[in-house]
Amino acid sequence: MSQDVENIQPSYPLFRNEEYKKVIGEKRAKYEEMHPAEKIREVFEWTTTKEYQELNFQREALTVNPAKACQPLGAVLCALGYEKTMPYVHGSQGCVAYFRTYFNRHFKEPIACVSDSMTEDAAVFGGQKNMFDGLENAKALYKPDMIAVSTTCMAEVIGDDLNAFINNSKKEGHIPQEYPVPFAHTPSFVGSHTTGWDNMQEGILRYFTLNYMEDKQVGSNGKLNVVPGFETYLGNFRVIKRMLGEMGVETTMLSDPTEVLDTPADGKFRMYAGGTTMDEVKDAPNAFDTVFLQPWQSEKSKKFVQNTWKHEVPKLNIPMGLEWTDEFLMKVSEITGKPIPESLTKERGRLVDMITDSHAWLHGKRYALYGDPDFVMGMTKLLLELGAEPIHILANNANKRWKKAMDKILADSPYGKGCEVHNGRDLWHLRSLVFTDKPDFLIGNSYGKFIQRDTVHKGEEFEVPLIRFGFPIFDRHHLHRDTTLGYEGAMHVLKTLVNEVLARLDDDTRGMGTTDYNYDLIR
Repeated sequence: MSQDVENIQPSYPLFRNEEYKKVIGEKRAKYEEMHPAEKIREVFEWTTTKEYQELNFQREALTVNPAKACQPLGAVLCALGYEKTMPYVHGSQGCVAYFRTYFNRHFKEPIACVSDSMTEDAAVFGGQKNMFDGLENAKALYKPDMIAVSTTCMAEVIGDDLNAFINNSKKEGHIPQEYPVPFAHTPSFVGSHTTGWDNMQEGILRYFTLNYMEDKQVGSNGKLNVVPGFETYLGNFRVIKRMLGEMGVETTMLSDPTEVLDTPADGKFRMYAGGTTMDEVKDAPNAFDTVFLQPWQSEKSKKFVQNTWKHEVPKLNIPMGLEWTDEFLMKVSEITGKPIPESLTKERGRLVDMITDSHAWLHGKRYALYGDPDFVMGMTKLLLELGAEPIHILANNANKRWKKAMDKILADSPYGKGCEVHNGRDLWHLRSLVFTDKPDFLIGNSYGKFIQRDTVHKGEEFEVPLIRFGFPIFDRHHLHRDTTLGYEGAMHVLKTLVNEVLARLDDDTRGMGTTDYNYDLIR
């Protein structure tokens, strides 16, 4: 059993060769103790029924694929958005390997992040010694200007005190007294990656500004602060900066990882690139105001900015779709006194033109979608503007207030009637829903491909195609460079949705002499 050197094949289609099929078949027969195929099919069919769905929704002690990640992963992304900052996780090495590979698979970039490799002895005696060595080594080896510390489950369960450990590290001379080491407690067993991002953001803002507010004056630097939240579409950072730049608004993006997560292949390795500077953070309280692009995931940072910086923090939704982008730009204009330029008015008009061209194909199409609370809310709003009908909406890491807000958004649109909103549910719940109340399409991250596979396994007529939006996207390349915010982002989402509809229509109508009466050249 060997490869042909002139025709090296990957596992697919190599494992479909007869010799491999024989080996795999013998392995199953001798060692796997599989149930008969008939029984497997019987159980599979049962899991697609309403009866199973009712049992599935009674689950209390088990989560199956929750469509969220843990807090320190979000903290790492936040830290990467600051200039020459090394994310440092107080915990086990395996946890950090997970965070790095998770981002590496999504961004296709090397991810800088260190841990202090806590093991069994640290779990018993505490991890202070690990932090002494870890901070000293990280500073000496990687030469960051700042180290941002977060925690994992182990450190939180045993109750390690980051503030005390960092101060003791400075007292013992492992790092200089003036060296910046902001921190956040990010227990993995509560919250999610968005909570971790928010906790780390608040920790960084607190470190640089809490005790330095005496000379700060709101509006004195003539800038506007923008807080992106846990954002993995690099195009969204760029489109917000572009729109505000066209308005003539000077902006401080509080955490901007676009450069370090999109470095060029020019023969030079960049461990650090771009990012918000420490001086910009120190100056941020002097801005006119602070705008949070994803307010549902930014509660802690928002309270700090309101209470400490005395910023009003306008109540806005994520600027996705037409109306909410309008509201965002008008609020920025109100805060800064800068008019919305003709260039953005034209861009808005082009979006309206695209909606006019394509709404007939999207009108009445039924969607199930899942993801983080702000993203799902923005996608829902855009679907309703296009005349599409969301029927199942799931956000595992959303709260009851979010669900109440979602219910109102849906009730205010004729296309939102009958939609079910699920907070705290997981993708196994969603799998039941797409079988018992089939949508036309599923919108979400790469994990949804397994739901699509299961639906087509039941039969081609049951297939629910996945349209990939959100985080993570592991099985497609370069989608993280796209844009979903602003008019430009709405254009991209609309283009993706309508062309998925048209591609599906071609698939359904290409039967030679059977369905090709509708296999049209012009759509």
